[in-house]
Amino acid sequence: MNRINQKLQENKKLLSIYFTAGYPNLNDTIPTIEALEKSGVDMIEIGLPFSDPLADGPTIQESSTQAIENGMTTKLLFEQLKEVRNSVQIPLIIMGYFNPMMQFGVENFCQKCQEVGIDGLIIPDLPLEEYLSEYQAIFEKYNLKNVFLITPQTSNERIMEIDAVSDSFIYMVSTAAVTGGQAGFGTEQTAYFERIASLNLKNPQIIGFGISDKETFTQATLHQKGAIIGSAFIKYITQNSIAKIGEFVEKIRA
Repeated sequence: MNRINQKLQENKKLLSIYFTAGYPNLNDTIPTIEALEKSGVDMIEIGLPFSDPLADGPTIQESSTQAIENGMTTKLLFEQLKEVRNSVQIPLIIMGYFNPMMQFGVENFCQKCQEVGIDGLIIPDLPLEEYLSEYQAIFEKYNLKNVFLITPQTSNERIMEIDAVSDSFIYMVSTAAVTGGQAGFGTEQTAYFERIASLNLKNPQIIGFGISDKETFTQATLHQKGAIIGSAFIKYITQNSIAKIGEFVEKIRA
């Protein structure tokens, strides 16, 4: 069974952390992953830097730009990850835009993911229909879960379509804004969380965008399986270095 599916079966609310590969420093990728697992994180999203990240707010954009300037490339990321499974057991997901994957070659990219132990992909700009017609067979060949995103504007009909073809979790974007653009959740977002929960989807949902501390993590996981922290974590390691990752996670879990 895929590691993501195994993790989703655990009787707990899941904490997933997003970070940008090659940030703050080029060789921080593996130490960051190892420190996150050691601190009790359940899943990790490894951000593949891209020069035009449409859905990302300034914090993640800046980290992506810096990582590229540091020398991070798709090829180098796979080289960094080639022995990660010697020390890390939790699910690892690559989140990135489709352009770098196409440039690398989609099947080649998926094959490399399998070789290094990546469990799934989150590709915000890969449409559902294109995935189904062009790439689903390749993803499945390499046992990669493709995680689709929904937003407050996604219709129930579309959500049901996404749920039907998904086989891990659904990434619930909490807001139409870019990442890192809000603080806390209002009544509108709470109603959205409740609406999705009431659909009784077959795939659990994990909420991203807007989770930054224990309070927002608790809010986000009241009705959903887990939550993802990205911008707040990147701000933290920018200010404190990766040496103090455990303290960040401890405050969320406290």
